[in-house]
Amino acid sequence: MLPTQAPTILDRGVIYDATQQPLSRRAAFFTSIYRVPSSGLWLSAFQVGTVKHAPDSTIQLARSSDQGKNWTLINFNFETQLNGIPGSLSGPAVHEPAPGKLLLFATWFNRSEPARPLFDPVTQGILPSRQLVAESCDDGSTWSNWRILPTPGLAGCGATGPIVSWPNGDLAFAFESFKQFDDPLPGHHAAWLTLSHNGGRSFEPAALVARDPQHHIYYWDQRLCPTQNQGEFIGLFWTHDLVKKCDLSVHVGRARITATGLQAEPIRATTIPGQIAAPLCLADGRWLAFVVDRGNPCTMTLWQSSDEGQTWPIEQRLIVYTHNEQAAVTAGGEPIDFNQYWEDMGKWSFGHPALTSYSANEVLCVFYAGTPQCLSIHWARVRV
Repeated sequence: MLPTQAPTILDRGVIYDATQQPLSRRAAFFTSIYRVPSSGLWLSAFQVGTVKHAPDSTIQLARSSDQGKNWTLINFNFETQLNGIPGSLSGPAVHEPAPGKLLLFATWFNRSEPARPLFDPVTQGILPSRQLVAESCDDGSTWSNWRILPTPGLAGCGATGPIVSWPNGDLAFAFESFKQFDDPLPGHHAAWLTLSHNGGRSFEPAALVARDPQHHIYYWDQRLCPTQNQGEFIGLFWTHDLVKKCDLSVHVGRARITATGLQAEPIRATTIPGQIAAPLCLADGRWLAFVVDRGNPCTMTLWQSSDEGQTWPIEQRLIVYTHNEQAAVTAGGEPIDFNQYWEDMGKWSFGHPALTSYSANEVLCVFYAGTPQCLSIHWARVRV
């Protein structure tokens, strides 16, 4: 019988204390967490900059050799220019496809015009971007030059969470697409993944994970994780209704990669309120969801389901963190103004949940939080 008690916080700490960093690296977010299988080291990669989505944003890595209790920053300066064009780096994720070889995935945004915001409030387009991969053979201390992961025919792309992998070595890079910065036509959002069978050396054409045919519903910020079945994964989606001008509950999907393509079940609503949600499938069959909810109160909450996502009992949830939002956000209620919502994404001072297994009955929850001027990376170890 599966446990019915709520999870319990065992310990908590900080990966990156922004109060101790220079002004150019005081805003840390786009959180990730990864335990390197071959060495047991823990790595966290995240975006840092002067402010959120700043033109000077780059990637910072931190390493732990004591099971995530203490963290040391890795001093490596990543190249932010691509083919001579100034840029910023975002959305990092680490993966080890073979013992001793690490891959770092990230999104590069064109910052040749630094006054341009990430999101154009007039066209609702996104700055030109590229998806990048680098390699390390020394536990992340140094990295190769970037190479481009192609996403032909897609614009406004950005990475969305951790790399998905299976025991046979296949791995998948998840991302989303929207529209180019100057494109005056309506944007059509979609969630994708691209699969590699050779340890990340090459990738197949992108496969569609989620898109509303009427383009009324946006499945933002997908977070994917593998199930116990080869080639299968579940996804959680921050789900926004453009017509009703409101966020819906977190939605869940399940799909399997086959020889003939992606076979997916219909995406369905959960009872979980919130925005970005990080999933994790436990060996005992439970599904976990670590969710940022910008309602009142603002929380980072861990939910669990014992019936493959059909129900998420509120009495079994755990509020990992409660936040006092000090940012001057504008879209505080419904209906939500889409342009203002995008502006608020650059102001929110907590979020970006990341979730991974720690031991047989423990998980590690990672997120960013702080004040609008100073955002740190936090962790909480939870017994489930």
